[in-house]
Amino acid sequence: MPVQPQPLDLQDLPVRANVPLRTRLLAWRDGLLANPAFQRWATRFPLTRPITRRRARELFDLAAGFVYSQVLFACVELKLLEILAPGPRSCAALAADLGLPLEGARRLLFAAESLRLVQRRGEDSFGLGELGAAMLGNPGIAAMVAHHQRLYADLADPVALLRGRRDTHLAGFWAYAGTKDRESISAGDVGAYSELMAISQAMIADDVLDACSLGSCRHLLDVGGGQGAFVTAALRRWPQLQATVFDLPAVANRATACFAEQGLSSRASAVGGDMFADRLPAGADVVSLTRVLHDHDDGPALEILRAAHRALAPGGRLLIAEPMSCTPGAEPMGEAYFGFYLMAMGSGRPRSFEELRGFAERAGFRRCRELPANRPLLVRVLVAEA
Repeated sequence: MPVQPQPLDLQDLPVRANVPLRTRLLAWRDGLLANPAFQRWATRFPLTRPITRRRARELFDLAAGFVYSQVLFACVELKLLEILAPGPRSCAALAADLGLPLEGARRLLFAAESLRLVQRRGEDSFGLGELGAAMLGNPGIAAMVAHHQRLYADLADPVALLRGRRDTHLAGFWAYAGTKDRESISAGDVGAYSELMAISQAMIADDVLDACSLGSCRHLLDVGGGQGAFVTAALRRWPQLQATVFDLPAVANRATACFAEQGLSSRASAVGGDMFADRLPAGADVVSLTRVLHDHDDGPALEILRAAHRALAPGGRLLIAEPMSCTPGAEPMGEAYFGFYLMAMGSGRPRSFEELRGFAERAGFRRCRELPANRPLLVRVLVAEA
């Protein structure tokens, strides 16, 4: 019969061992919470019962999180939310629209209802739920959910990733992460990830530009700016602004085409090159790095910041915008989600604001500070001066 864990007595960690009091208290707590007898008592005692129920739910959600994600993926793959956008529909009608047997449709609808993606609107009909309606207003979320199919495959064996596996689906998707000959990357290599970045950029561009006004700026250089989604948002907001995107040649060609399609060619251009081998274009008074640094390991990230510093005249501004670790209220997003995502990608890591400020200062920037953002979960904003 297995030995049951017992609460740890504080005397088991004698003071003479120079063990800090906090360590002693945490060890006592861990022993107490791991004790089945205490757990049974806590579930019955009125003052602790709500806490134990909440902790049980949190543990179950951790265990079941992958299933929840797959329910969301099924909703996206079958376009359930788009089908419900015009209004509620019966289960039978939805089954036909989704191409599912009635029992399969019911199973999906009940699961999606529990996740607040859909909402029951009658005995046998469903409409959009709160989260489902919110997703329709942010197409980038659905794009990321569909993209996560690659991440799910890579995380099928997370221990292999932790031991250094490199032949991952995400490494193949983000072509620039797995090669040193970056300028040889072809148009076919960059198309899928450039489209994904452009769609998902719309979720954060307004948050960044709400936090950091470019109304007094003359020229924006967006390094690693993809096909120009962030630049386009900035140009639409500030008519005096000119802009340049610097990215790999195949990506820069896509940006040039996008600017032409949107009638922005007179105000925006794109320059192709390798940020680690070529000098960044000079002449801008603000350089932006939007979701760029966390894709790179520490050495390359510092190189990028130093290149940005060289491109700016004294007094020029640096703008860093990306999700960061240690974000209050969103800690799992940084260390759990982005920590494992970037590990599967094969490059980069999440960093805290304090780490990024330290990197910027090492690159020569000063007066580094954070600006309040609307949704720190998605993006936080650091600005500094050259």
